[in-house]
Amino acid sequence: MGPDQQRLTSAERSNLVAYLDGELNEAEAQAIATKLTKSATARREIESLEKTWSMLDHLPRAQASDDFTARTLTEVQRLSTEGGRFESAVRQTTQRVLRAAVWMVVGLLAVGTGYAITQWVWPNPTARLARDLSIAEHLDEYREVGSIELLEILAHSSEFGTDAD
Repeated sequence: MGPDQQRLTSAERSNLVAYLDGELNEAEAQAIATKLTKSATARREIESLEKTWSMLDHLPRAQASDDFTARTLTEVQRLSTEGGRFESAVRQTTQRVLRAAVWMVVGLLAVGTGYAITQWVWPNPTARLARDLSIAEHLDEYREVGSIELLEILAHSSEFGTDAD
C-alpha cells in the first residue's frame, strides 16, 4: 500500500467527528491533519463524513408536541413508582423468608430442648443394662461364690490377699 493509500487507524477514525467539530486537543488534531495530508484514502473518509453531516441538515427537524414534556415526566414517574413497588415486594418477600427462618430455628430449639428434658427426666432402661453388663456376664461365677462374706475372708487370707491382722 502506498503512502497515499494509508487508512486511518480505529483510534483515529473514532476521533474524526471530534476533529470535524474542533473538539480534539492540539496534538491529536495535528496527528489527524498530518494523516489527511498524506493519505488520499483518509481524505475520502473525512469527506464522506462531512457529506453525511451536511445531509442531516436537509432532513426535517422533528417537533415535539406541547404535551411531550408532560407525558415524558408522567411516564418517568410511573416507572419510578413501579420500581418502588418492585423493591417493596422484594423487601416484603425477604421479610417473610427471614420470619419463616426464625420460626424454624425457634421450633428446632424447642424440639431439641424437649428431647433433652425427656432424656433427663425418663432415663433410658437400656443404659442401666449396658452399665450392668459386666455383672451379667459374670453372674454364674458370682452365684457359685455364694456370699460376700466368703469373698472378704478370702481377701484377708494369706493365699489370696494381704493379711489385715
